[in-house]
Amino acid sequence: MSQTVDRALSILPLLAEGPADLGRVADRLGVHKSTALRLLRTLHEHGLVYRQSDQRYRLGARLFALAQEAMENLDVREIAHPHLVRLNENCGHTVHLAVYEEDEVLYIDKVDSRYPVRMYSRIGKPVALTVAAVAKLLLADLPEHERRAIAQKLDYPAYTSRSTPDAAAFLRELEKVREQGWATDLGGHEESINCVAAPVRGADGRVVAAMSVSAPNVVATADELLTLLPLVRRTADAISGEYSGRTPVKGTA
Repeated sequence: MSQTVDRALSILPLLAEGPADLGRVADRLGVHKSTALRLLRTLHEHGLVYRQSDQRYRLGARLFALAQEAMENLDVREIAHPHLVRLNENCGHTVHLAVYEEDEVLYIDKVDSRYPVRMYSRIGKPVALTVAAVAKLLLADLPEHERRAIAQKLDYPAYTSRSTPDAAAFLRELEKVREQGWATDLGGHEESINCVAAPVRGADGRVVAAMSVSAPNVVATADELLTLLPLVRRTADAISGEYSGRTPVKGTA
């Protein structure tokens, strides 16, 4: 039975390459055509493959529907939380997880610092789009025309002397973040608070969330916080691996 299931599942990645006839499927599996036909018929009955008019087989609509349903029911917060806790235990600083929804970037999870000085961020609270590291990552992943449209309609408050001054500077920062794959907020929102962030990606490579580590200067300087960037990125990669169904990266926080 396990061999039959293994063979049937092996047909799916083959058809992901494009439609294939019975002979090609049989050759790839190393079985007789009658065996391949039996497997294809079973997959066809479940809507996972479809036989075209030219007698070639392709992936069925039911497979895509199942994949979409599974993605919609994935809870990135639930998957990420144990990783955030381990990262917090490792470095001691405040850890956030954020998503982009309806023109806002919102914190959806937070693990507080173990130090007496705490941050006032709250789950469900929007972040400052023009300066927050998590916002930069989420917005940088959008198509260029969307990035430009957002940049043009935003206000650019001067929270500190390091705040993003205007749309042109913001777009340059987003392009930099897009290229390097990580982001910072070094005193851009509050003079005394620094932050480094990394993206959480789905199976298609798009950024579905962003996670960050933040600390006040009295606990960790900007340079000290930047030394944690490799650890933050490994943690984000591990979350991405679990969320997208890939093998999680080992050796994380």
